[in-house]
Order: sequence, then C-alpha cells, then structure tokens
Amino acid sequence: MRMFSQMRCAVRLRQLLALLLLAGMTLVTAPPAESATAKTIKARFGCASDKSIDATFVNGKRSSVNLVLSDGRRLALPHALSGSGARYATDDESVVFWNKGNTAFLEEAGKTTYAECVAVKSKKH
Repeated sequence: MRMFSQMRCAVRLRQLLALLLLAGMTLVTAPPAESATAKTIKARFGCASDKSIDATFVNGKRSSVNLVLSDGRRLALPHALSGSGARYATDDESVVFWNKGNTAFLEEAGKTTYAECVAVKSKKH
C-alpha cells in the first residue's frame, strides 16, 4: 500500500512539474505587453521665433517622446517625474521637454530654446 501511495505522489509531482514548465514556456514566448499596449499620439507645436516642434508621444510601460525640431535635430526623451503636466528629460536633465494641455516648451542646458509653443491644429486634406 505504501508503494502505491509513493507512486501516485510521484505521478502527481511529474504532472505538476509539467504544468509549471508549460506555464513558464508560455510566459517566455508571449509577446511583450508593451508592444500590444503602447499607443502613440502625434502633435505639432508652433513656437515663438518661428520655431516648431513635431512630437510623437509613446505611452506605454516606458513612456517617452520623440521630437523633431525645426532646426532639424531629432531628440528622444524618456518620461520623467512631474508635479503637473508631462515632463520628458535626459538622465542628466540637460534637455527637458514640458507639455501641459496644448502648450509646451523645451529647455536645453537650463535655457528655454523653444518657448511659448502651442499645439497647431492639423489641416484636413
């Protein structure tokens, strides 16, 4: 009787291990959640001094913004902590992009280089 009980226990243990392995394989092969849930929003901001910023906001597990400035530069900034609005910055805070509602500005090396930016409504063709 004891031998039968040990065999039954061993079979259940193998079944449990098989289920755990199967579950682990499913987790490993599943696509990253961010790719399925990340959403992008595009906006164009007209700024003072005839400057502009094209922004693509990537909202997901690791939110960020990709900027194309009117001087031709391209910047990619990760989301940073903010008390109000959306703030994106380099790790060393040398470049900071702020966005609240339909307004934005860009600071570089502590100076505002793109000021008084307001979202521009796109023309429908």
